[in-house]
Amino acid sequence: MTTAISTLRTGHIGLNVTDLDRSLGFYRDALGFAQLGEGKEADRRFAFLGQDGVLVLTLWEQATGPFAPAAAGLHHLALQAETVEEVRAYEERLRALGVEFAYEGLVAHGEGAASGGIFFHDPDGTRLEISVPAGAEDAPAPVTGAPTCGFF
Repeated sequence: MTTAISTLRTGHIGLNVTDLDRSLGFYRDALGFAQLGEGKEADRRFAFLGQDGVLVLTLWEQATGPFAPAAAGLHHLALQAETVEEVRAYEERLRALGVEFAYEGLVAHGEGAASGGIFFHDPDGTRLEISVPAGAEDAPAPVTGAPTCGFF
């Protein structure tokens, strides 16, 4: 018997956070996600975040410490924008909120790459990227010989 298999794509991402209220503020105010739902029990707090009613991210308040880059699991969360101008608008919003960046401004994903973005961290240190598939041809590549998104 043959079964048709569709192409898989990411449905939503679940992140462990140390302080749900703080992370909700960040993902709502800095990245523009809307809160679609939440769990408020003292030992089971979580929030569903999305855009246009579609679930994109779930925050689970169950971490006891910050993001650990050397641990197995999530390396970084990459979000894709439509245009370079949109990436720059997010950069401006994030800077106004005092978010620290891994690199200065828009950078290419590699030497000569058309794709690129901005790289920063959420309040728990989770590595984040907002990028575009094209339009970053003139941006610098801060890491030589490796993808920019790999070692920030």
